[in-house]
Amino acid sequence: MTGQNKKITGILLTLLGGGFWGLSGACGQYLFEYKGATSEWLVPIRLLLAGYAMLAFFLIKDRKSTLSVWKTKKNAIDIIFYGLAGMMLCQYTYFATIENSNAGTATVIQYLSPVMIMAVVCFMEKKLPNIAELVAMACALLGVFLIATHGNINQMIISKEALFYGLNTAIAVVIYNLQPRNLMKQFSTPLLIAWAMVIGGTVLCIIFKPWIYSPIIDLEAVMALTAIILFGTIVSFCFYMQGVKLIGATHASMYASVEPVSAALLSFLWLKVSFEIVDFVGFALIILTIFILALASKGDILNAKIKQNV
Repeated sequence: MTGQNKKITGILLTLLGGGFWGLSGACGQYLFEYKGATSEWLVPIRLLLAGYAMLAFFLIKDRKSTLSVWKTKKNAIDIIFYGLAGMMLCQYTYFATIENSNAGTATVIQYLSPVMIMAVVCFMEKKLPNIAELVAMACALLGVFLIATHGNINQMIISKEALFYGLNTAIAVVIYNLQPRNLMKQFSTPLLIAWAMVIGGTVLCIIFKPWIYSPIIDLEAVMALTAIILFGTIVSFCFYMQGVKLIGATHASMYASVEPVSAALLSFLWLKVSFEIVDFVGFALIILTIFILALASKGDILNAKIKQNV
C-alpha cells in the first residue's frame, strides 16, 4: 500500500469508526424513546454481548495470552478497576445522558474529556497549561454553558440529570484513557476492552437485573441493538484502531470528531430532535477543542524533533 493510499484508507476507517459511534448513540435514543428501554437494561446487555463476543475471538485465537491478563495481582486489580471505573461508568453514564437528553448532546458533552485529560496531565506533571490549552479549556466551558443554558445563566435548557450524567461521562472517559497505561504496555488494547466489557457488564447485571425490565422486543429493536453491539462497539473500535495505525493518533482523533456530528445529525433527521442555532454553536466550540489540542500536540512533537536536530 502506497503512502497516499495508506492515508486515504486511514482517514476513511477513522471516519467510519466515529460515524458508527454516533450511530450507536442514536440507536440507544431510539430504544429509549420508542421501545421503552432504559439505561439499566441496555448497557449491561450491550457490554456483556459485545464483551463475550470479543473475548471468544481472543480465546479461540490465543487462549494463553488472553488469560495472561490475570497472572499478576497488580494486573488483576488494574483490569478490574478499568472495567468498573472506566468502561462500566463511561458506558452507563453516556447512555443515561442520552436517556435524559438526546444522542447529539450526550456525545458532544462527552468530548469535554480531552480538556479534562489535559488538565489532569498538567496537574500530574506540575506544569501550567500553555496558551493553546487555555483556549481549548475556554472553548469547552463556553460550549457546555451554551448547550446547558442557551446563554441565559438563569435558566437550564437540558435537565440537571442530563448535565450530571454527561459531565460524569467525560470524567469516566478520562479514567478510561489514563488508568490502563500500565496494562496497555503489556497487552493489546482490544483484549483489555473485551475483559473490561465483561467485568462492567457482569457487575451492572448484578446491580440492575436487566431481566426484570420489559422493553418492546421486535424486529426494529433487535436491529437497533445489533447496530449498537456490532457497529457501535466491535466494528467501530476495530476501524478506529486501524485508522490510528495508518495515520497516527493525532490525525485520527480529529477525524473521529465526526462522532458528535453524526449523532446530532441522526438525532435531528431520524429522531426529529430540534436544535437551535445556539446549540450548534456550543457543539462547534466543544469539537473545536479536539482540533486545538491535536494541533498543539503536533506542534510540540515537531518542536521537540527540531531541538533534537539542532
